[in-house]
Amino acid sequence: MPLPTAPSKRADRLTAKDFEAPARAKPRAARKAPTEVIAEPVSAVAVKRSTERESKRSTQSAALTHSPVTAPTAANVPTPSVKPLPVAAPVAAAVTAAAPDTKRSKRAKTSGPKKLFVLDTNVLLHDPMCLFRFEEHDIYLPMIVLEELDGHKKGMTEVARNARQTSRTLDTLAGAPGADITAGFLLDSTGHKDANGKLMFQTQPLNYTLPTSLPQGKADNQILGVVEALRQHYAPREVVLVSKDINMRVKARALGLATDDYQNDKTLEDGDLLYSGSLALPSDFWATHGQSVESWQQGPHTFYKVDGPSVPSMLINQFVYFESPGEPSLYARVTEIRGTTAVLKTLKDFNHLKNAVWGVTTRNREQNFAMNLLTDPEVDFVTLTGTAGTGKTLMALAAGLTQVLDDRRYTEIIVTRATVSVGEDIGFLPGTEEEKMGPWMGALDDNLEVLGKTDTNAGEWGRAATNELIRSRVKIKSMNFMRGRTFLNKYVIIDEAQNLTPKQMKTLITRAGPGTKIICMGNLAQIDTPYLTEGSSGLTFAVDKFKGWPHGGHITLARGERSRLADFASEVL
Repeated sequence: MPLPTAPSKRADRLTAKDFEAPARAKPRAARKAPTEVIAEPVSAVAVKRSTERESKRSTQSAALTHSPVTAPTAANVPTPSVKPLPVAAPVAAAVTAAAPDTKRSKRAKTSGPKKLFVLDTNVLLHDPMCLFRFEEHDIYLPMIVLEELDGHKKGMTEVARNARQTSRTLDTLAGAPGADITAGFLLDSTGHKDANGKLMFQTQPLNYTLPTSLPQGKADNQILGVVEALRQHYAPREVVLVSKDINMRVKARALGLATDDYQNDKTLEDGDLLYSGSLALPSDFWATHGQSVESWQQGPHTFYKVDGPSVPSMLINQFVYFESPGEPSLYARVTEIRGTTAVLKTLKDFNHLKNAVWGVTTRNREQNFAMNLLTDPEVDFVTLTGTAGTGKTLMALAAGLTQVLDDRRYTEIIVTRATVSVGEDIGFLPGTEEEKMGPWMGALDDNLEVLGKTDTNAGEWGRAATNELIRSRVKIKSMNFMRGRTFLNKYVIIDEAQNLTPKQMKTLITRAGPGTKIICMGNLAQIDTPYLTEGSSGLTFAVDKFKGWPHGGHITLARGERSRLADFASEVL
């Protein structure tokens, strides 16, 4: 059968738009060569047509731009059974045309409309590094904010230190090469690559009108006026006021201004999402995980190697428990995780009197978990949270005294706490450092009194000698003088840690030297430090950052054991 006549014009098979699209400069490596799927006669046709294209390029281009060319009829040219080679051109054109769209869509995800954030003074005083926390957005500082910042820089308080740090940061940005205050300082000029926006200052007066009910001379109202002027000047760009002052945000919303709280300091949005340290195994745990379980004995502990769907939700040093009616209970701690396999280690039962720690036995499941962490020499950092009366301080002191006086694992116990009062301050306290900390350590004295009475066979003289020995090994230190210190082989208790900021928590934890164990305790429902919440507390920060670390552990104590009166008051008041 004779081959069909080759088309005389390239538009017989393709439109002019398809041929004018740019072809791929370099074919894909994985794509097969056209000779594998195209017959030999078609290759000859393609060669012939390419030769004609070189000799008649000008005439063909004119024909394409002026008038359409009709395809040959079936009577003159029979339909070829194999597609000609130029049909591959639209595929390449489609791929190259789609490539820019993909890149454009990626850019759209990362780059949106930039906002302009106006910072209140309390944000700068709360976090000196807040200028670099707004990613690609721009920051604006009113002149009154700089004036208030200057008024807070004197003194040795945390607020004064943050004010001085913020001033140094502004000076560094102003001293960067090419810095222009009228155009705004580039926030990434000092090495903070995540901050891609600009820092702008109020360099000229702004015209704004506020309701007459707002005093014009107050700093907060002046900042609100600046936000209103910027909103009108930069419309339709979004201008947002960022403030830690709730009343300031309420007034801004009343004036129709966009406002928000400073969220970067919050570890968790909701305190209920805090890591609890324990995990209840499902009722069908042994049915789904008991097929390939391995167990072995090592000293007083039994180890179980399990594999199943519950393993991905576990963390190192997390406690797991299985309680089901009619089946033996399991209380264990996760010691190793590899993929979908976990190794569980059974716990020491401190509920039994034979395992009492300095005469103290645990009364519930969570207390037993906590005592296993407190007495484990491989765990260097322990956090305990819970309501009043759950036994945090008593267990920490009992475990510390046992390991200091009996086991000689640590040399002494160091106790400190945040000196934030519940009510009005009573003024300066007389005496040495320990005497000044005495009124803050009422909880320590109460628990030492309980622990001193555990030995009933020693008699009055024996108990007095024991109390004297205990007092000699328990040192009370103030947090104000912790900077630069290093604790070697110490048992450090940080009480009321919920009142610490993340920066203060970092300062205390980094004091630990070789052989030191740190216990942080607190009740997140009793925060007395201004501007601190459950989500931004240093205790929450430490719990979230240390979860899953092989040498750290956390447990939330849920049940109060102080008295029936205290338990009922915690529930109803």
